[in-house]
Amino acid sequence: MRPPIRHCKHCGTAVVYRLPDDGDTRERAVCPACHTIHYENPLNVVGTVPFWGRSGEQVLLCLRNIEPRKGYWTLPAGFMELGETTAQGAARETDEEAGASIELQGLFTVMNVARVSQVHLYYLARLRSLDMNPGPETQVAQLFHEHEIPWDHIAFQTVKFTLQRYFDDRRAGRFGIHAFDIA
Repeated sequence: MRPPIRHCKHCGTAVVYRLPDDGDTRERAVCPACHTIHYENPLNVVGTVPFWGRSGEQVLLCLRNIEPRKGYWTLPAGFMELGETTAQGAARETDEEAGASIELQGLFTVMNVARVSQVHLYYLARLRSLDMNPGPETQVAQLFHEHEIPWDHIAFQTVKFTLQRYFDDRRAGRFGIHAFDIA
């Protein structure tokens, strides 16, 4: 969980947590001086499942060079920025982390990670080439067949679930949208 808001972002006064006077049913950070109500909402993590090959038999994974989970494998993903769509954020993160040129396809997984107040969204993405130039957050970007994936060294549950759904759908010959909650 993120630390609670302590000061008003508008005037700097220490906030108090209480029910706002507007009929809200949740305690919020309310400024006693300027009466601004500060809403705390989940963060969006956006990324891609970059695939290669005639039938998408390989996926691109990045070996993390930063904490958390430095030295573990992940799909290219990160926090969505203000002013961008989820698709734009996913493409940006793929470029920043893997230096990969992609053709973005449809939304693939939506996962609620309520314990850390996040929503993770992954898009399918066809790699345009094998030219990659990983950024500083990635030690190496590498293609894997399903049997080569280091399943015990995947950084996050959301990545593992997304990869499992990818290969399940690939075997079935059709890709759907998968939504689930991560406990």
